[in-house]
Amino acid sequence: MAPRYLTPNSQDGSVRVLQLTDCHLFADPNRDLLGVKTSESMDAVIDAVLEQNFDFDFVAVTGDLSQDYSLRSYEHFAQKIARLQKPVFFLPGNHDDGPLMYRIFDKLGVNVAKNVITPKWQYIFLNSEVYAVAHGWILRDQLDYAAYCAHRSPSQHVCILVHHLPLLVGSRWLDTQTMHNSDEFNTYIHRINNVRAIVSGHIHQEYDETFRDVRYIATPSTSIQFTPRSVNFSLDYLSPGWRYLTFKPDGSIDTTVYRLPKDQFSPYTDVEGY
Repeated sequence: MAPRYLTPNSQDGSVRVLQLTDCHLFADPNRDLLGVKTSESMDAVIDAVLEQNFDFDFVAVTGDLSQDYSLRSYEHFAQKIARLQKPVFFLPGNHDDGPLMYRIFDKLGVNVAKNVITPKWQYIFLNSEVYAVAHGWILRDQLDYAAYCAHRSPSQHVCILVHHLPLLVGSRWLDTQTMHNSDEFNTYIHRINNVRAIVSGHIHQEYDETFRDVRYIATPSTSIQFTPRSVNFSLDYLSPGWRYLTFKPDGSIDTTVYRLPKDQFSPYTDVEGY
């Protein structure tokens, strides 16, 4: 699959990215996920992004676009995301049908390229999906693809995007659903000298830590939120969110998380999973 080349809008060459994640859309837009109508919450996030009028270069959507694996849910996603009028790139999550996404999205206006190249940075979208299973697994061909892209342009900084965060987050139940071969992933990726960041979804909460000189970043969901460091499954009261990232020519990254107003979307709290 051919890479997509982009020229950033900024004068200094910085690349600005909007990250959305874990939309969990249904074929029926009136359905809710544990009390949150995910179609409405995604619409509200996009409304807020448009109101901010932040000049970003592309949208990265890091998995779980769907909740029910349906064609209609992906059609809904494409219609909603088109309102941003920016290039959109994605990767599958554990609630997605990856093969279906790659078959249909190009026709729906969503890019299927797995490598986005700018003058100073490149972005590599990897697939950790194990169909219909909560945990992730990264195949060796995905790692080899990342290495191929990175070594092809050794002067560029590299950001790898993958649904499952390849680190534990200190939440007992959620840490059972991480990337199950994260040690293999991290060992391999840290051998690639120009990798600066790993950007993920899946954990439905804000996360930003540095491990062996690489930033590991995850972002709140556009739907429900998980309570950080919870022992058992627990929903947080925080509102749906999104993240902007500014990738600077020197390899550093500035990033900010925003959320919808408090109590705009309130989930059920007396649940034990989904």
